[in-house]
Amino acid sequence: MAKKKKTGSSQGKSRRGFLKAGALAAAGFMIVPRHVLGGKGFLAPSDRLVIAGVGVGGKGESDIKKFYDSGKADIAFLCDVDDRRAANSRQLFPKAKYYKDWREMFDKEAKNFDAVSVSTPDHNHAITTLAAMQLGKHVYVQKPLTHDIYEARMLTEAAKRYKVVTQMGNQGASGDGVRQLREWYDAGVIGDVHTVYCWTDRPVWPQGIPWSASKAEIPKELDWNLWLGTAPEKDYIDKLVPFNWRGWWDYGTGALGDMGCHLIEAPFSVLNLKYANDVQASVGSIYVDEFKRGYFPESCPPSSHVTLTFPKTNKTKGRVTLHWMDGGIQPERPDELGPNEMFGDGGNGILFIGTKGKMMASTYSENPRLLPTSRTSEINVKPKLARVSGSADGHYAQWVEGCIAGYGKKELSAPFEISGPLTEALLMANLAIRGFDIRKPKASGNGFDYPGRYIKLLWDNEQMRIMNFDDVNQFVKRDYRSGWALGA
Repeated sequence: MAKKKKTGSSQGKSRRGFLKAGALAAAGFMIVPRHVLGGKGFLAPSDRLVIAGVGVGGKGESDIKKFYDSGKADIAFLCDVDDRRAANSRQLFPKAKYYKDWREMFDKEAKNFDAVSVSTPDHNHAITTLAAMQLGKHVYVQKPLTHDIYEARMLTEAAKRYKVVTQMGNQGASGDGVRQLREWYDAGVIGDVHTVYCWTDRPVWPQGIPWSASKAEIPKELDWNLWLGTAPEKDYIDKLVPFNWRGWWDYGTGALGDMGCHLIEAPFSVLNLKYANDVQASVGSIYVDEFKRGYFPESCPPSSHVTLTFPKTNKTKGRVTLHWMDGGIQPERPDELGPNEMFGDGGNGILFIGTKGKMMASTYSENPRLLPTSRTSEINVKPKLARVSGSADGHYAQWVEGCIAGYGKKELSAPFEISGPLTEALLMANLAIRGFDIRKPKASGNGFDYPGRYIKLLWDNEQMRIMNFDDVNQFVKRDYRSGWALGA
């Protein structure tokens, strides 16, 4: 791993630095990194950010395109373990140098880019992101920030330690909708919120199923070892890549990981929630046959209902109970909502229940409404919060501009200091979901007991552990596969 380059080093002004810049220009790069041309606070003539993308297919592809479309960024390096997934990005950015292993790219090119975009499967988010921060690189990471609670805490602390500009890919945090919800709440329109519901129709990929016993041929374009990264060694199975990994605990974080950041972000922002006190869950299962329910602990369940309790904040008068529902489960429709009116956006939604009223929104906090919905046009609250240019789409340019300005110079919607605790909340919900299926043989030898079911898990935030059911703490910090470690 290359050594971290300190901002403001005279190395950037050295003859070697200018020769490096010349070599890059000769190689076809239109823009060289800002830090190569000068010291701390130096602005390149073009004032553009040079970005390396890790995971550049699917969402990663759209992310780097959004950065480029800001007009202030160049995509100089691309990295993906699957050549098929990288194909479109390589066509969009033909001058960008391509790697399969981000570690090799960091070792060879760290001096040649300013920032990193990470859009890999969840299990490899933290290891890539921390390595980038240790090199002094700004980072944009797709949601959820990490796979494990421990990883989220480490990245939150690292962002402060290395003084880099960070953003998580929950673009609704930059939208107008959540700001409208905050303004209504701050104005006292619905009173004191004590209960929130968030729900989704996810998963839309297989969950609650056994791992396939059929070993499949690894596609020639895919480096399976690099794709596994921190995860346990396993044979490749058909259709796992590029989408269905989300339903397996070794790689994904289920419906919570996919949609939790987009939906739970609103109550975090509106109510200033941070770390929960306790969590409990119930989960759905499938039938293997007409007499037997399935037990597949490697796979996320097809549906769940999780209840988190948060302590009083400076925005509430008491504790807040947050309900999460997935797999198509929804809360009871509010009496104030008309029988034919859409609840949330149908498949997904957010409902705030206060002492004086209720308000709801759709995915990404879009289409905020007071209940009954007629109040939305009747209540006039003067806007007090600055809007992000471009609303949710401006989430990408906001990060680019923040990186150019430098650490602490520009307010961002989802820096790790906010998105880290948010990610921890949804991963704590996953602790309860996973604990639900921990089984132990009965003393009689006949069947199994499930000691994690139907109990409330009590969380010690300082120690990062569940205090009353130790078996589930194995999921707070998982063991990485040999050869992989978090941090240099």
